[in-house]
Amino acid sequence: MPKTAATSPLAADPSRWKALVFIALAQLMVVLDATIVNIALPSAQSDLGISDGNRQWVITAYALAFGGLLLFGGRIADKWGRKNAFIVGLIGFALASALGGAANGEAMMLGARGLQGAFGALLAPAALSLLAVMFTDATERAKAFGIYGAIAGGGGAVGLILGGFLTEYLNWRWTFFVNIPFAIVAAVGAWLVIREPAHGRNRAPLDIPGVVLSTLGLVALVYGFTRAESAGWSDAVTVGMFVASAVLLAAFVFVESRVKSPLLPLRVLLERNRGGVYLSLGLAVIAMFGLFLFLTYYLQVVKGFSPVKTGFAFLPMIAGMITGSTQIGARLMTRVAPRLLMGPGFLLAAVGMLLLTQLEVGSSYPALILPAQLLLGLGMGTAFMPAMSLATHGVNPADAGVASAMVNTSQQVGGAIGTALLNTIAASATTAYLTDHAAEAAAGGPAAKLVQAQAMVEGYSSAIWWAVGILAASSAIALTLINTGRPGTGGPVASGDGEGAEAEAAVKIPVIAH
Repeated sequence: MPKTAATSPLAADPSRWKALVFIALAQLMVVLDATIVNIALPSAQSDLGISDGNRQWVITAYALAFGGLLLFGGRIADKWGRKNAFIVGLIGFALASALGGAANGEAMMLGARGLQGAFGALLAPAALSLLAVMFTDATERAKAFGIYGAIAGGGGAVGLILGGFLTEYLNWRWTFFVNIPFAIVAAVGAWLVIREPAHGRNRAPLDIPGVVLSTLGLVALVYGFTRAESAGWSDAVTVGMFVASAVLLAAFVFVESRVKSPLLPLRVLLERNRGGVYLSLGLAVIAMFGLFLFLTYYLQVVKGFSPVKTGFAFLPMIAGMITGSTQIGARLMTRVAPRLLMGPGFLLAAVGMLLLTQLEVGSSYPALILPAQLLLGLGMGTAFMPAMSLATHGVNPADAGVASAMVNTSQQVGGAIGTALLNTIAASATTAYLTDHAAEAAAGGPAAKLVQAQAMVEGYSSAIWWAVGILAASSAIALTLINTGRPGTGGPVASGDGEGAEAEAAVKIPVIAH
């Protein structure tokens, strides 16, 4: 198909900016849900009688379903239509949220969280791949992905604020019910304004062995890291999960290299620029998830902030992400190579993280935490925007959904690793500090409380040092692996019917100037 035939209808689509509003709203809902429930968890646990041992499953049930089904969800969007997948994902997410808000016991709550994750896995890749096929002009694409990147990066902090307000002034159930108006508005808007190009569908048969192996492999991987946080890295089940994951994912790669219509075409994964994005973004998310966790506990437990005040304390990071994404990344994306935004962006975030290694019990919020958050936000916003765009740039339209799913998968797995790995490092450092100061801790009174607080902060700062190194590694990977030049004015995706690699090779459109 000629280039004009593939891209002109997309470029002329008058509804694409309206569509962006509803896609961004849906993305905000999914990202909010990742943090908003954390704030409400203590209240929900008390009301529903969930044991301490099982409370982690409120978070884990969502993570397992979401992380495990993302590739399947991305391919369903490619086959069934991204608009259809997007709307069904929204409706399902709303119904699952209503079920969670109305939960009268542990089983109902865990079931609702699993359903939220499953429908989120359908919704998230459909949203990103819709952007990939609707915005073809390089300048417009930069602006659209700037907005999307800012929401993807800053939405978690907004969730902390909203979760604090809803839990403190209404009821924990509203942290679920709040998703329903988001989903309804986004679904109705998407139904009315999104015009998905028909030529982007993937008509190939579904790769059932690939679906089973990838889902089980990713579930085992995410559960392994989640279990490591509570049971330890040497726990037999934890080790078993990692071994099972390695075997299943290796089998998945083998199957994908042999079948005619793979779930995840290896060409999507092995192209060095997309591979660089998935790897650097996954590592960066490891660092960011750990930071959210530690900073939330530091502000609430050590500094005594309320949930609402803690949420507002994250606003500088949100402001930095929005500025970095829409004002720096979007403006420079059409002028410089993506690696020259991603590499320095991750490095700037590492400098912000480096400041936080100086945390002490009496640290000043305006003097230390605020500037650190601004640097983190600016750096991550600048890096996230070209990363989100590059992850689907140049990919066959029939593979746009699964390429988008890989972005979400790298973030989801990165989040699971970040929470488990950095939490373990922090706990070990805290224990070591308490052992070294056992006499003071045993004395009781204010001195013992101070030692406990100092031990916690010692743990956080130790883990944050690791986060600095991880962000530095993200920067190095982006600068080394990503070698594409400044984006040209071509479309983000090639035309084609998605029937196979041969069809893709025949119609591939050069969209990036080397």
